[in-house]
Amino acid sequence: MEEYSTIVSGFGGQGVILTGKIIARSGMEEGLEVTWLPSYGPEMRGGTANCTAIISSKLIGSPVVNNPSSLIAFNEPSLDKFGASVREGGVIVLNSSLIEDHPEYGPTRVVPVSFNEIARQLENQKVINMVALGAWSHATEALSLEALQKGMKLTLEESGKGKFVEVNEKALEKGYAAAD
Repeated sequence: MEEYSTIVSGFGGQGVILTGKIIARSGMEEGLEVTWLPSYGPEMRGGTANCTAIISSKLIGSPVVNNPSSLIAFNEPSLDKFGASVREGGVIVLNSSLIEDHPEYGPTRVVPVSFNEIARQLENQKVINMVALGAWSHATEALSLEALQKGMKLTLEESGKGKFVEVNEKALEKGYAAAD
């Protein structure tokens, strides 16, 4: 696999940082080189948060990305900030629950998925990030759903949140199916 970079962006508290961490962990478990670079304001919940995750079969020169392969946008300010920077032929997975209208991005493919609505169906708003991640998996094919499930499970279990693995697996699957 050539280098594949993703920016994940949204409000603090939406699971943005964890989403990027799971991409990196999943890539690592697949034997790939990875970087993960979080960025968030001091307010954390409600402020802006974003991170960059890179996976590659080769050494990664820098964790900084100007033109990512893909973007996961949880809200409109995130799409406004990073949408135009996604490289030609890239993919933008956006939260159509919070982003009603979006500009065209030329040859960049836009995949709208209702993160919040799917999480509501699962009766747990905290899984919107896993809905997004499942949709990203299907839209980009950068990492398989199975690889992300494994990375998510390991990440949650190591942080003492293993009891949430099952609902997060369901959210990943629902997000994957919604990106059709």
